[in-house]
Amino acid sequence: QVQLVESGGGLVQAGGSLKLSCAASGRRFSSGGMGWFRQAPGKEREFVAFISWSGTSTYYADSVKGRFTISRDSAKKTVYLQMNSLKPEDTAVYYCAAARFATTTRGDYEYWGQGTQVTVSS
Repeated sequence: QVQLVESGGGLVQAGGSLKLSCAASGRRFSSGGMGWFRQAPGKEREFVAFISWSGTSTYYADSVKGRFTISRDSAKKTVYLQMNSLKPEDTAVYYCAAARFATTTRGDYEYWGQGTQVTVSS
């Protein structure tokens, strides 16, 4: 079992920044990595970013490229999502998730956190 706990969400003005954290505990996959997803009201949960456990591979959704950065601290078993130049359309509940292989597909992720709300005001 893998337990994931997100933190760092909140209310920020457009153009501002937030940094989300996801602390993992329990077993860790020997491969794969961690992803961030988000879900806005009335919309499907969508992929945001992925990082491999080794840190050598990262993927981003086109909508966040150049603004968001995913990183990890292996010693702390924590993954981060630095979000800059935030826009009102970034408003959503953000979830971290763990997968056994590198993937951007929601259904491939086995473990999910409870989510943290990010609200960007215009």
